[in-house]
Amino acid sequence: MNSISFLINGIVQLVLFSVIPLIWWLIKVRKKEGFFHWIGLKKPVLESNKKQFCLIFLIVSVLFLATSFIVPLLVQTNDLATSQFEGKNVSTFIGILMYSFIQTGLSEEILFRGFLGKRLISKFGFTIGNLAQAILFGGLHGLLVFSSTGLVETILVMFYTGSIGFVMGWMNEKKAGGSIVPSWLLHSISNFSMALLLLFNII
Repeated sequence: MNSISFLINGIVQLVLFSVIPLIWWLIKVRKKEGFFHWIGLKKPVLESNKKQFCLIFLIVSVLFLATSFIVPLLVQTNDLATSQFEGKNVSTFIGILMYSFIQTGLSEEILFRGFLGKRLISKFGFTIGNLAQAILFGGLHGLLVFSSTGLVETILVMFYTGSIGFVMGWMNEKKAGGSIVPSWLLHSISNFSMALLLLFNII
């Protein structure tokens, strides 16, 4: 698969994941607020000082990258979405960037933290709303591996990805003024790192 194919796939998934949020915005919010601001694609407004936020972001990134080595122990690497990069050559680097930052990072953040998370938090409060979007996020990832793993492994994958979803929602809403940019970066860096590990056969 070449870089143009990855770009096309990324744009297609981004459009698919944005359709429902866009329709909702057109029907309910269009006259009150712009779409990008409403979904959280805006400059972060840091609730704490920049150094503290950067430290939190760095710690969370390192923890997620460190624990990402656990996932291949639960799931065969060829069942991971990033397995398409396994053992490929360095020329797929641009494809990995497109996959990580557009196809998965941006599209999933728009749907889960930008649309579902914000709507659920608005309706049920931060803790329940953020937990609900995290469960949905974890559930999606569990469904993706369920057919090829056991029930226990699926539950562990759901718990792992759901925990990541909860922390990303907390970081966006409590530390970045509702911007989904921090979780977009974190999500993308995590997927990018996993793809690189598979590219170079490190895991």
